[in-house]
Amino acid sequence: MSKSSHGSEEQPYRVYTGASIGPAIRHYRLQEGLTQADLADLVGLTPSYLSRLENGDGTEELRRIIRILKQLGVRMTLQYADW
Repeated sequence: MSKSSHGSEEQPYRVYTGASIGPAIRHYRLQEGLTQADLADLVGLTPSYLSRLENGDGTEELRRIIRILKQLGVRMTLQYADW
């Protein structure tokens, strides 16, 4: 369960490059009050890999996905969702 309030006025993060997802991950992780170790444990990653993602490294697959989306004329945005 979320530790923060998810106001509808918050603007979504637009993801234009593989590296641009890192700041979004960090932003939402901190809003939830999670450390890198906490989040990594929750999703089955190592804290070092999560750190690399937040710093824009280790995102080759995402770069490929973004190239596909650009070719299709669409973009990816991240915002809170009711899962």
